[in-house]
Amino acid sequence: MTISKGDRLPSAQVIRQSGDQIETFDIAEFAKGKKIVVFGLPGAYTSVCSSAHLPSFIRTADAFREKGFDAIVCVAVNDIRVMNHWGQSSGAYDAGLMMVADWDSEFTKKLGLEFSVPAVGFKDRMTRCSMIVDDGVVTELQFEEDHSVCNLTAGETLLELV
Repeated sequence: MTISKGDRLPSAQVIRQSGDQIETFDIAEFAKGKKIVVFGLPGAYTSVCSSAHLPSFIRTADAFREKGFDAIVCVAVNDIRVMNHWGQSSGAYDAGLMMVADWDSEFTKKLGLEFSVPAVGFKDRMTRCSMIVDDGVVTELQFEEDHSVCNLTAGETLLELV
């Protein structure tokens, strides 16, 4: 079942890295008492993710913070080293984004947003999405039917909804 507006963010273990420290944490617990943006994408360094989706949240990070958001979280089904390197090389960390690895697709599957494209090595990847989560509850949710575009899920589009 796909997550919807009004649903609680599901409990799932994800990973983040800060310097040399790697931390596994529950994303639902992290969201409690906070107003956050969560955006998911098919994979680090992939074409639309690198050219459009991630950059849209880098551009809008300050505007989200001005509106009272506590965190902007990028999630992909990759290992933490890849997510960490992408965060460094893309400017996402400089913009204050949190790069999170859903390495085993647990979070993706609990959201009901997994898809696979064996021809390019994608297995249980996250459908491109963006959401506002307020104290653990999804208050806005956008996702793309076509995995190769970033229109409804861009930072600018989500920002217009808040």
